[in-house]
Amino acid sequence: MSVHEEIARTILAGFDKHYRLFRETSARAKERFENADWAAAREAQRLRIQMYDQRVEEAVAAVRQRFPGAGSDESLWPRIKLAYIGLLYEHRQPECAETFYNSVACRVLHRRYFHNQFIFWRPAISTEYLEGEQPTYRCHYPTARGLRRTLLDILTCFGLRNPFEDLRRDVGLLLQALEERFPSPWQLHPNFQIQVLSSLFFRNKAAYIVGRAINGNRQYPFVVPLLQNERRELYVDTLLLEPDHIAVLFSFARAYFMVDMEVPSAYVAFLRELLPEKPPAEIYTLLGLQKHGKTLFYRDLHHHLEHSSDNFRIAPGIRGLVMLVFTLPSYPYVFKVIRDAFDPPKAMDRETVKQKYLIVKYHDRVGRLADTLEYSDVALPVARFDPELLEALKRDAASSIEFEADKIIIKHMYIERRMVPLNIYLEDADEARLRHAIQEYGQAIKDLAGANIFPGDMLLKNFGVTRHGRVVFYDYDEIAYMTDCTFRALPEARTPEEELAAEPWYGVGQNDVFPQQFAQYVFTDPRSRALFLELHPELTDPGFWREKQRRILQGIQEDVFPYPESLRFRHRYQRARTSTARVAVPAETE
Repeated sequence: MSVHEEIARTILAGFDKHYRLFRETSARAKERFENADWAAAREAQRLRIQMYDQRVEEAVAAVRQRFPGAGSDESLWPRIKLAYIGLLYEHRQPECAETFYNSVACRVLHRRYFHNQFIFWRPAISTEYLEGEQPTYRCHYPTARGLRRTLLDILTCFGLRNPFEDLRRDVGLLLQALEERFPSPWQLHPNFQIQVLSSLFFRNKAAYIVGRAINGNRQYPFVVPLLQNERRELYVDTLLLEPDHIAVLFSFARAYFMVDMEVPSAYVAFLRELLPEKPPAEIYTLLGLQKHGKTLFYRDLHHHLEHSSDNFRIAPGIRGLVMLVFTLPSYPYVFKVIRDAFDPPKAMDRETVKQKYLIVKYHDRVGRLADTLEYSDVALPVARFDPELLEALKRDAASSIEFEADKIIIKHMYIERRMVPLNIYLEDADEARLRHAIQEYGQAIKDLAGANIFPGDMLLKNFGVTRHGRVVFYDYDEIAYMTDCTFRALPEARTPEEELAAEPWYGVGQNDVFPQQFAQYVFTDPRSRALFLELHPELTDPGFWREKQRRILQGIQEDVFPYPESLRFRHRYQRARTSTARVAVPAETE
C-alpha cells in the first residue's frame, strides 16, 4: 500500500470512529428520555459537541506520528485526496467524511487552504438517493388501515418502554386536530400515505415524531411532541401542522437534536421537504453535525459572493464595545470580530469573550440564544469591503486580520443569523407590535433564567427580532450562569445626601444584580417602560430571581415549549373527558 493510501485510510479511520461515537451518543438519547434523566441529556449534548475536535486531534496526531513528512511534502496531498475519494464509495456519511478530511489536512499542513486541490472545496461524492441498511422513513397507508389505527401505529412504532397515559385519548385528540385543520370531506388520492422518519428527535424533555402526509401532489409536514408526566407515562402534547410552527421548532436559537441517523444526508433531504426555507447547512447543524454545517455555509457564502456585487459594511445600529460587527446586505447573516481593546466599562479580555460564546454553544438555548458559527482564517475578497469597514478593522481589530494578495484573512470571527435589533424594531412599532415585542422580551429573559442563563447586559440593542416575531438574545460578552449571580434588593437611602448621590453609596460586589433597576436602566421610553412593568413586574423583584436560582440548584429543569401554549392538547383534556361524541372522520379513512 502506498503512503498516500495509508494516510487516506488513517484519516477515514478517524472519521469512522467519530461517527460511531456520535451515533452511539445520539442513539442513547432514547434511554435517557425513557428514564427522564435530563441531567444526563444535557451532559451528553455538551460532550457530543466536543467529540469532533477530539477525533480530529487524534487523527492529526496519528498522521504526524506515522508519516512525519506529510506536513511538509505537499505533493502527497492531491494523491491522498484521490485515494480518500476511492474509500468513500458506498460510504454512508461521505459528505461528513469529506469535512473531516479537510479539518485534518489543514491542521497537518500548517497552512491555510481556501480553494485548491488539497481539500474538498466541492463535494466529490453524491449523496442523492443514498440509503442505509434500514429505510430512512416508514410509510403508513390510512386508506388500508384506517386513520385511527394508523395514528396508533405511528405513536407506538418507536419501541419506547414507557406506557402511554391515555393512548385512546391522544389518538382522539390527534383526529380532532386534523379535522379542525382539514375539515371533511377529504378528497383522497390513490397515493395518500403518511411518511414518518424512522428515528425520534430528542431534545430537552421531549421526543418528536417528524413526518409528512402525501396526498396527490401536495405534502403536509407534521410534528408530534411526546412528553412524560410525573409517573413517566407518555402523552401527546400537541400536533404541529403549520409550517411556521415547525420552523420555530427547528430554529437556530435552539439546542441541537439527538437523532440516530445511519445516513444523515437522507434525513436532511427529508427535512428539506418540510423546511424549504432552511438551507442544508442549517439543517445539518440542527442535527448535531455542526462542523459539516459550517462547511456548507462557507461554500454557500462564497457561492453568494460569486453571484452578487454588494459590499460588506459596518452593521447598522449602536456600536458594540466588544465586537466589530459587519454585514453583507444581500446575505442574511452578521459577521462579528472581537476588538483588540474594549472601551470602559467593559473589563475583560479576548479569551473571556470566547469562553462566553462557548457557554452558549454547549448550553440549552431554549429558543432565546442565537447559535453562532465560529471560524478561523476566513479568506474574503478585499474589493468587497467598504473603505469605512476596512479602516475600522485596521484600527480596532488589527490583530485579527492580515492581507494576502487580493484577500483579507480574518483570523477569528463569529457568524450569526441577522435579526432586527430590538431597539430599532421598537422605534416604529405600532401599539400591537410594541406590546408583542415587550412581552417577548420579558419572556425571553424568563426562559433564559429557567435555563440557568442571566444575559448580563439586558439593553434592547442586545436582543433581536426574528422573522417569526420571536425575541432572541445575541450579545454574549456579559452572559453568566444564574447560580453565579447575587440578586439583591436596593438598600434604602439613610440620608438625603445618599439618595441624591451620583454613585451608589452602598457596596456592590462583582456578581451583584439589582433587579429593581431593570426598567429604568433598559427603557428610556416611558410607554415601553410602563408596558414592561405591566407585563413583567416579577422581573424587577429580587425574590423572583432567587426562586429561579433555588429551582436550578435543586436540579429542576423547567419546561420551555417550542410552540405556542395555546396549541397544547392539555387545554382540550376536559372537553375530551366530558364529550362522548365520536370525532368525525371521513368514511374513506376509517
